[in-house]
Amino acid sequence: MAYIYEQKDWPEFRWSTVELSSLVANIRHKQGLLLGRMSVLGFQLRNEASLEILTTDVVKSSAIEGESLDPEQVRSSIAKRLGVDISGSAAINRHVEGIVEMMLDATQKYDEPLTKERLFGWHATLFPTGRSGMHKITVGDWRFPEAGAMQVVSGIIGRENVHFEAPDALLLEQEMDSFLNWFNNSESDDPVLKAAIAHFWFVTIHPFEDGNGRIARAIADMALARSDNSPQRFYSMSAHIEQVSKEYYNSLETCQKGDLDITLWLNWFLSCLERAIENADETLSSVLYKAKIWQKINLEPVNERQRKIINLLLGDFLGKLTTSKYAKLAKCSPDTALRDVQKLIKRNIMVQNLEGGRSTSYQLVDLNSINTEE
Repeated sequence: MAYIYEQKDWPEFRWSTVELSSLVANIRHKQGLLLGRMSVLGFQLRNEASLEILTTDVVKSSAIEGESLDPEQVRSSIAKRLGVDISGSAAINRHVEGIVEMMLDATQKYDEPLTKERLFGWHATLFPTGRSGMHKITVGDWRFPEAGAMQVVSGIIGRENVHFEAPDALLLEQEMDSFLNWFNNSESDDPVLKAAIAHFWFVTIHPFEDGNGRIARAIADMALARSDNSPQRFYSMSAHIEQVSKEYYNSLETCQKGDLDITLWLNWFLSCLERAIENADETLSSVLYKAKIWQKINLEPVNERQRKIINLLLGDFLGKLTTSKYAKLAKCSPDTALRDVQKLIKRNIMVQNLEGGRSTSYQLVDLNSINTEE
């Protein structure tokens, strides 16, 4: 089977300008509107919004690869590096620190050249132990020929389905030189289009033994930061890719097995990006809600148990909060849990849900009912 990099004119990609021009224009317009809305917020709220998006981006980019990260660890690591003061701080393992370091280097230093040495550094931070799972891999360097063919496969051993085989390792120096020269050329292609092309091009070369998908998405985020001309992130591509990961891989595979026309991939990527920008209002609403909650709380600080539960409820808390669940999470007695909840209800921070009896549960108040003047 012939792959796209085996085409005579590789990597001279082609696409339908007619098909994509209106999509690119819409995205650029919506980017401008979003950045305009964010610019009128205070510095603290913009930082909080960016912190939420960066946390989501790191967690979801790893989730695409089937890896589950603790959002609280990720958030604490990002906040520490950005100098953002947050309530509570989780212990952070070095694997999370490495992933965060790569993402922040890509987005906070978006205007600096992307070099081989920089990519090697990113790769080393992703695999601080020199292993991917139980397997020792080459870290901080292109994959070696000794590692064998780099294939993307699925299915059981002995009946694998090969979706893609990357270029020979002996070609990587030349391939990556071409990619980096193009990426660092400020005059080549619209930055939004460039993000989509860069993602596809890098992941097709597949220069590392592992981590190529996460690094490709970091490179795309770097290009998008250039298109926004801002290190602050207010929308997450990875969050939307993770929701439709099967479509993501299918689009990549189809174009990797095709000719040099990558319109299909560009259309898919840009449509996903447009949805990410459109849904940024959800993040903004969440940030405003959290800010207003904490503004009210800080008028009369809560105890550490209450603070922990409130942080959980403001995050990805699943199910309903009962006093027994509160007691377990806060490591206290049911009586103490009930007193904590009652104090929060009295302060209009928490409300009791309608169902009573043994099903009695609680939630945080909605945004419109919060009065920060006491």
